[in-house]
Amino acid sequence: MKRHIVALLLSAAGPLAAEPFLDLPIACTLGQDCYIETFFDTDPGPGRADHTCGFRTRDGHRGIDFAVRSFEALESGVDVRAAAPGVVAATRDGVAGQPPYERFTGENACGNGVRIKHEGGLQTLYCHLDAGSIGVAQGQTVEAGQTIGRIGLSGLTNFPHLHFAVLSKEGRPVDPFGPEQAEGTCGAPDVSYWNDPPTYQPTGFFTAGFTDAVPGFDSVKSGDARRTSVTKTDAIVLYAHMFLAQHGDLVEYDIQGPGGVAFSHSEILKAPRKNLMRAFGRKAPKAGWPKGRYTGAITLTRKGRFLGKRYAYVIVE
Repeated sequence: MKRHIVALLLSAAGPLAAEPFLDLPIACTLGQDCYIETFFDTDPGPGRADHTCGFRTRDGHRGIDFAVRSFEALESGVDVRAAAPGVVAATRDGVAGQPPYERFTGENACGNGVRIKHEGGLQTLYCHLDAGSIGVAQGQTVEAGQTIGRIGLSGLTNFPHLHFAVLSKEGRPVDPFGPEQAEGTCGAPDVSYWNDPPTYQPTGFFTAGFTDAVPGFDSVKSGDARRTSVTKTDAIVLYAHMFLAQHGDLVEYDIQGPGGVAFSHSEILKAPRKNLMRAFGRKAPKAGWPKGRYTGAITLTRKGRFLGKRYAYVIVE
């Protein structure tokens, strides 16, 4: 989410706000039917670090990704809300949804979006909205909590989420969890732009993917384990690389293929681990796997709180 959203990153007048002013920009309950998948990357170099110096981000990510629990949730609609009162500065609509798991080939990474300018000069940006769902127009005054659209799959996205960004008056992305931290630093921010700051969970996923045998940890970390296609007689194995998992965490695997569920599995982790690779799969049936696309999802839950989910796909040829 870098250069491709320039069209929505236009400046507004006024100084940076110094006080909390943001409410949750999505109609859901964190830890139940949604979660924060990716935080702001505070590392200006090739590395990555979220506002706590943790791993919950990726290199160059300049916003907050609020993810919903499943693709199916999009069918009933998940509202996106104005995080604060302001005036709509720009909208974009009419961008078709991105097919799940397909490589993004467009030029507009934000997809359908809304940009709102707020008192004091800060702006908020809302990306990946569903085509035709935007219900506000440029110049319109909006209140905090007002529905401005619905989550979709437009732009550079391969899972259902809202990319939310806070911008300075010059259009520079600002981390709402640590707006007063010096650029390139992280730690324990004293100031947040959130009225009720979302609880930070340090545990999450580095990656997930499919392969044709239980992979070694080194091959998972390097990416060599990943397969985008297998033969009908190969095993199908879904794996994930997690960090800071705890004893008692629930990991659930769900693999769906042509015609419905191929197989599923769940396990309770037995010990805390800073780095953890887990995998589950099955050998091919005697007749071989039906040809087509297989999608996998790995879900991580702790004491009933939904921590995160990762998706993957493989083609049986």
